[in-house]
Parts: sequence; structure tokens; C-alpha cells
Amino acid sequence: MTFRETSSSNSIGGLAWKSAELALAWRQMERIHATVFGTATERMLDLAEVRSGMHVLDVAAGAGGQTLLAAHRVGQQGQILAVDLSANMLEVAGASLREHGGTNAQTRVMDAQRLELEPDMFDAAISRLGIMPMAEPLRALTEIRRVLKPCSRLALMVWSTPENNPFMSMPFGILRQFGLLPLAPGLPGPYALGSPGVLEATCERAGFQDVAVETAALRWQFASVADALGYYRLMSTSLPREVTEQLNEEQGRQLTAELEQGLRRFERGDGIDLAGEALLGVGTK
Repeated sequence: MTFRETSSSNSIGGLAWKSAELALAWRQMERIHATVFGTATERMLDLAEVRSGMHVLDVAAGAGGQTLLAAHRVGQQGQILAVDLSANMLEVAGASLREHGGTNAQTRVMDAQRLELEPDMFDAAISRLGIMPMAEPLRALTEIRRVLKPCSRLALMVWSTPENNPFMSMPFGILRQFGLLPLAPGLPGPYALGSPGVLEATCERAGFQDVAVETAALRWQFASVADALGYYRLMSTSLPREVTEQLNEEQGRQLTAELEQGLRRFERGDGIDLAGEALLGVGTK
């Protein structure tokens, strides 16, 4: 299997996917993410002090795994607003919320860097792995602070360094070798806020007080190399279109072969097991 498999005329990120197939892919990823990020997400909600009755903003909510957890915490007396630039992602989030009782959550298509919201609206804000790839993460954080009530908290999760995240950094490293994913210091990307001191400094520049950052251990586990490669294919639906559209057939085969070789290094008797690391940041308005 390579990253160039096709199934319909709706091309997303260089792959031909039907809308229904995209939704299925993202829901499959969310089931994996529930295990990988579950404990770290609960800790993020703790840091934001999300509790019953709160009005919470979820920024760059994606397929909504953390939205659902927050919705359960605030209960029917509270409310969650999940925003994201991708209407397709929010459709998946909305379906999951309805299926699992998150009727107190709403979704809106919105750019976090230009929030179309009144100031001082929310009791807390969260963001799971959504801020660091933005073109202007500082602006997004400043906007989040603007719409928080005084003394309310933002808690966010970002990737730490590539070295501490071999499962996620492998495909990006190979794509950079192909010249398809340039990653210069200071440019947005999956690890833009992961170097020591960067997340703290960015939150403080946005005006947050009492900023603190801690690490969160992650674990990627798959029954086989094939299952891990299957996750990479699902993940490819979220890559920038300009990246995957340039990935030719030969590069697709090479990418898959190199990923398989890299994953073999992490084989154990019962499958694939890789450690990962996120950073959890918190700040107060």
C-alpha cells in the first residue's frame, strides 16, 4: 500500500477520497487518538480548570475528540464552542458529539487567528495540537486571550521536539528529503512551539500571565507494521494539498518503503510500540 491509492474524484491532499471516506478516516484516527492522547487531554482540561457549568472555547477542534471530553465535563449547564477552519472536520466532530451525548457543544467554521467572537465570552479555552501549524500562532493566542473572561485560563497541547516523537517525525522527515516539506526555523509546522522555552515565550507575548509548561508522555501502539502504515495513510488526508499533490508514484512507493523500514526498528513481540511526547501549556488572562 502506498500513499497514492485512489477511490473517487474528490481529491483531498493529493489523494482521491469521497467525503464519506474522509469522514471515516478521521473517525478511525480519533479512535486511535483517544488512546494515545487520552490521559494528556484530561490533564489539559484539568489545567484549564474545565468544570460543570462553564462556557468553553475549543480552538482548532478538528474531529472533536477533546471537544467531547470537555462537553462531558461541563455538563448540560455548560456549553462548548468548537471552532476550526475545516468544515469537513467539524462535520465529523458534530456527528461524534451527537452520537456520544455532546448535545451541549456547537461547532462553527472559524479562523483562530481572527476569531469572530465578542471579547470576554468564555470561562476557559483549550486547543489540542492545533495552534503550532498556524501561520500566526501568536495572533491566535492573542485572539484567544481577547475572548476569555478576566482571570480565565487557556490550556493547550503541542508537540515537543521531533527527536521525542519518532512516530510522527518519520513521515515529515522523509517528505523533507523529497523537498516537499521545507521546515525552516521560525516557520509554522508540527514542532514550531516544541523547542525549550518557545511555548512559554509565545504565550507570554500574547499577554498571558502565570504561564507554565509541562511534558506529557504519549504512547503509539499498533498490532503490526501494516496497522501503523494504515494510520499514516489516514494521516495523509490532513497533509497540505500542495505537499501530497506533488508526491509522485515513485516517491509514494519510496515513502511507504522507508516508513516500513523505520517502523521495523520499533517492533516488539506483540507489535509496534513507540514513545512520544507533547507539551501542555497553561496561562491566565
